[in-house]
Amino acid sequence: MSGLEALAVLGAGFGAGVLTATVGVASLISFPVLLAVGLPPVTANASNTVGLVPAGLSGAFGYRAELRASARVTAVVMVTSGLGAVVGAVLLLALPPSVFEAVVPWLILFTCLLVGAQPRISAWLRRRSGSVEERLALGPVTRVFALVTGVYGGYFGAGSGVMMVAVLGLGTDLPLHVVNAVKTTAILAGNVVASLVFVVVADLDWTAVGLVSAGSLVGGYVGARVGRRLPPTLFRGLVVLAGVVAAVALLR
Repeated sequence: MSGLEALAVLGAGFGAGVLTATVGVASLISFPVLLAVGLPPVTANASNTVGLVPAGLSGAFGYRAELRASARVTAVVMVTSGLGAVVGAVLLLALPPSVFEAVVPWLILFTCLLVGAQPRISAWLRRRSGSVEERLALGPVTRVFALVTGVYGGYFGAGSGVMMVAVLGLGTDLPLHVVNAVKTTAILAGNVVASLVFVVVADLDWTAVGLVSAGSLVGGYVGARVGRRLPPTLFRGLVVLAGVVAAVALLR
């Protein structure tokens, strides 16, 4: 890897870290750059996942106030996402990603629709239930969908952050910046589980891992600082836009 290529990977790691803690489609930046510098797809995917673990750590640190205020929800989401990622990793070893590739873009687009319409859907659900109490904990159905999102993240991964925003946005009445904070820890849990698997069984490019890690560590914290300040409507629009871009990229 040349000096310019190393700088490109470092910059991609920073950008991916920012996206991890904001709109949650980090691999849109880092994975293509790793391919462009000559890494084989499987090595690039594994190295990218391991390199993005620091982004989740620094992003969670940046959101520490929000996570402390919703500690129980955070713990439940991290556990369910981690368990789901284990199942997803096992499925990845048993099934080729091509089994799911045709469905993924449409699944992401549907999720974008849910994220965009979430305020209206949530208001309709509250009217139907007749409840005026805010839902600040995860119900059984929301936990199941969080687990399924974790399975998806461990198996395929693209757009899983957008999906988790949809699940938490519809399943709770938590403020959107808190939802984003919890989503960041869900990505962290999934990446940690997948990384443990990849370190044991995958062919990693440790130079790429180090560069992505260094960039994403800074990017994750910067992303959290930005994410905490974004107005909810703007943030929701950015999540939908990022999801649509991811879906279009996967359809090509």
